[in-house]
Amino acid sequence: MYITDFIRNLFKISKIGVLIYLILNATLIILIFQDILTGVIFYVISLILALSPIGESLLRLQHDCKPIRRKEHIERLDPLFNEVYTKAKELDPTISDNVSLFISKDENPNAFATGRKTICLSKGFLDFTDNEIKATLAHEFGHLSNKDTDLILVVTVGNMLVSLAFTIYKLIFMVVGMFFSYLNEDIGSRIITIFIDLLLTFMVFIWTKLGTLLVLKTIKKNEYEADQFAYKCGYGMLLIQVLDQMNELEFNKSSKGLWATLSSNHPDADQRIGSLQFYSQTGT
Repeated sequence: MYITDFIRNLFKISKIGVLIYLILNATLIILIFQDILTGVIFYVISLILALSPIGESLLRLQHDCKPIRRKEHIERLDPLFNEVYTKAKELDPTISDNVSLFISKDENPNAFATGRKTICLSKGFLDFTDNEIKATLAHEFGHLSNKDTDLILVVTVGNMLVSLAFTIYKLIFMVVGMFFSYLNEDIGSRIITIFIDLLLTFMVFIWTKLGTLLVLKTIKKNEYEADQFAYKCGYGMLLIQVLDQMNELEFNKSSKGLWATLSSNHPDADQRIGSLQFYSQTGT
């Protein structure tokens, strides 16, 4: 059922960017291994791991998301989480019965959902009101409901694996190249080895940016859908308050340039607010 839902979601028109990136990742892995069967097996195993609890754990580890331990945080956040969880389940019974709330030490207000059982809230959100936290949690439950968290998890893990494969390939090439260049005392070979090492590093950077561009449209659409889910849960106006505050923070910490705009994971806060206001009036 889980894999079936994932495949069905992957082949939606709105997810075409993610599908293309996964195909490109698989192709690159095959080229690195120089064997179709080995590359396919490696990539299939990586996808299975990404969709397993291991994938969620890896992403939580990467973002330093840990179980909530402090008594005052538990006493405050648990009732908020449970209230939103109940409403989300009423709206979409397919949401897992085992979703857990985690917290990160990030002082900036941030939240994300991953896989099917993880919502992580940063310490920065503790400065927000209880109602604003509930609106944020409702948005994250929207991601779990729409199942887009699986796709992003697979893309993230897939990119990590490609980067790892590049790194291993680069290290092997560098060690072998340096060994023979020192053995033959050939300065030209050393220069070529260093150049290829830098080239491979640049390729990893470009590959990551390409992935960002391919999935950007999907990610932005996911945000609007999660906002609508929060509205259906009864937190639409509160979410607008959160977005207004986030908009102010983004304004104060804004980064300029085309690439900063292209690689942004979320649509502009004003656009999301406008979309929510339109949705509240029309239901579409």
